[in-house]
Amino acid sequence: PLKPVIRKARKYDGYSAQPAAFEARPGFYVYGTLYRPLGRKGPFPAVLCPHGHARGPEGGRYRADQQHRCATLARMGAVVFSYDMIGFGESLHHGWNHQHKQALTLQTWDSIRAIDFVQSLDDVDGSRIGVTGCSGGGTQTFLLTAVDDRVTASAPVVMVSAHFFGGCHCESGMPIHKTAQLETNNAEIAALAAPRPLLLVSVGGDWTKNTPVVEYPYIRNIYGMYGKADQVENVHYPGRKHGYQFLKRQAMYPFMVKHLKLDPSGVFDENTEVYDETATQIESPEQMYVFDQSHPYPSSALKPGTQIAL
Repeated sequence: PLKPVIRKARKYDGYSAQPAAFEARPGFYVYGTLYRPLGRKGPFPAVLCPHGHARGPEGGRYRADQQHRCATLARMGAVVFSYDMIGFGESLHHGWNHQHKQALTLQTWDSIRAIDFVQSLDDVDGSRIGVTGCSGGGTQTFLLTAVDDRVTASAPVVMVSAHFFGGCHCESGMPIHKTAQLETNNAEIAALAAPRPLLLVSVGGDWTKNTPVVEYPYIRNIYGMYGKADQVENVHYPGRKHGYQFLKRQAMYPFMVKHLKLDPSGVFDENTEVYDETATQIESPEQMYVFDQSHPYPSSALKPGTQIAL
């Protein structure tokens, strides 16, 4: 059982935000923020938003760019769940370390259970599930899409590379790319999304610099075997660096609007052709905690570092 914990919603312009958690395994919590549309009629599609490895007191799901994309998607009619990697955000706050030996397994399982979580919500249309993340969140995006057919549309940002794996234990652990028995790469794993809609966002300033001429044509060829070459797209910014900055979010929004049937009215400005993010209310990490002095941490929670049976 998920045993979800959902706190009171804070209402903003066109959306609400509320701390939420669930148990991916008994006593092992996934912490996040649930963004919901206001003033719109559901049921709504859902979008999962895993984050990357940016640290600091306002890293992870607390980052402004993460809050912008979640709030803007919610304002267009998506229920969005933004959740912590193990050892980041509230998971770190409660003592968990990102170098946990099961990081890759646990985070992939967390994402699978996150689909279970959003599908359990009364206002979600469980047949429309999107996922998008950047960097390490991009890895989580294509790994989840590869193993879970419930993902309708996915947009891994600045991460799909044929020559770079990520390097972190949560991305390359077990190992999943090269052993004595196998050798693969992230382009092959990302291609497992076929024939479902896939958007690759790449830049010239990191390991996705070759995407337009290497990874994208390869993946498009895989889609062509299904007769669905038009379902994979690449938006490339040769002069940009790693991250999920404004321009990359602007590339993702129309993809999700199209494939999840969102309503961009009131958000998309036809004159400037920009999805307006100015209505986002940036919250502090303390506001986003699920467990605090008013809501004590459960005594049944597993101790940090526990090896978890899956």
